[in-house]
Amino acid sequence: MQITIGSRGSSLALWQADWVKARLEALGHKLQIKIIKTSGDKLQDAALAASGTKGLFIKEIEEALLDGEIDLAVHSMKDLPTELPEGLGVAAVPEREDPHDVLVSKDHRTLKDLPSGARIGTSSLRRQSQLLALRADLNILAMRGNVDTRLRKLDRGDCDALVLAGAGLKRLGFAQRITSWFSEDEICPAVGQGALAIEVSLENANVMQAVAPLDHPSTHRSVRAERAMLRALGGGCQLPIAAYAKCDSEVMHLTGVVASPDGTRVLRTRASGKAENPEDLGKRAAAALIDRGAHELLSQAESHAK
Repeated sequence: MQITIGSRGSSLALWQADWVKARLEALGHKLQIKIIKTSGDKLQDAALAASGTKGLFIKEIEEALLDGEIDLAVHSMKDLPTELPEGLGVAAVPEREDPHDVLVSKDHRTLKDLPSGARIGTSSLRRQSQLLALRADLNILAMRGNVDTRLRKLDRGDCDALVLAGAGLKRLGFAQRITSWFSEDEICPAVGQGALAIEVSLENANVMQAVAPLDHPSTHRSVRAERAMLRALGGGCQLPIAAYAKCDSEVMHLTGVVASPDGTRVLRTRASGKAENPEDLGKRAAAALIDRGAHELLSQAESHAK
């Protein structure tokens, strides 16, 4: 049986698809990759938060899965909406790369060393809000594009620094460009950041069985907790919502954040619970944030994005 993987055509998406392909080939399967252009790829000039579309980078890929044009899809987990189309499911979540965000700057200047008014490129309200909470004097520039495109924009002087996911830079061989890493107490990562999602048709038992060995249970549980928090808040991946869960033996710890776009209010919660029940932990974290005014801040963010 030949398995067809659906992927976006960006360097990072193809790295991820090739990574999965190599591991499945090592298990004796035959694979090919089919590149699918998504709405997100076609809207390079639009700010993510203003796009108004959930699953901007996966809609067309999921349609190909449902139509049987491909057998599995490899996504960045942070791009995957919490509600999947009927008939599709996440069959495996491989071990996560470091999920934290990083600063990439000219002359390797750290955040505290950047001058007042420094131009920071990011398309994420989550990053913007937490950056401004750290330094309200920064000038945030909306910046879309693939990792290599953004690095070129930095190099030609379009901005003074970028905030990116460290995982993407490491996977593409740009680790040497990283100036510094942010802790989750400084900039909490996006839900699912650093993790991959292998999505399949629930009717395709053969493919589900083929990808099962790629699943990393601890990562999968952590991501389930983060996504449960996001789902309970009713937010999408374009809003200033952040979550990071990690397992410590039988216990899981979850940090959750909701912020105002201007960074003047940052709600933060920490919750712990049994690793075997990640959805409960995510719901409890969301409830704590809602009690402190999360819905008000998310309404502000939605208005800000329009």
